Amino acid sequence: MAKIIQYRSKCIGCNICFEMQPEYWRLSKKDGKATLINSLLKKDTHILEIPDEDIDLSKQTAEHCPVKVIKIFL
Repeated sequence: MAKIIQYRSKCIGCNICFEMQPEYWRLSKKDGKATLINSLLKKDTHILEIPDEDIDLSKQTAEHCPVKVIKIFL
């Protein structure tokens, strides 16, 4: 299974991840940054395992992130 990794502290809240994959992302009402839903938090890194059928769209989402805080590990 692949994993989405998010370095949330560097997020600028542009909303592109939520627009592309609303099933994985939401925007915080507190600070306006994106949050990876149901992820495991390790230090300041959010980690979520995803099914293989979501890998391509997740890669596209990561590529569209303007500050490159989303990574996909296979």
